[in-house]
Amino acid sequence: MKVDYSKLWERYKEKGYKNKTDLISLACVSTNIVAKLNKGEYVSMDSLAKICRALDCDIGDICVINPADQK
Repeated sequence: MKVDYSKLWERYKEKGYKNKTDLISLACVSTNIVAKLNKGEYVSMDSLAKICRALDCDIGDICVINPADQK
């Protein structure tokens, strides 16, 4: 399964933020977390909760789990 964070970046832009690295100070997450989000990698629920609080949203508003292609 792959995580899609495109909804996060859309919401982030809607809130008026342009630079993705501003999320570090806004949500008190590390640069490593932002790098993982950019790559669509898994991050902890704690980190996602911090982002949700900072953007005043729910987890479903910032990410989607996409099942891997089945053969």
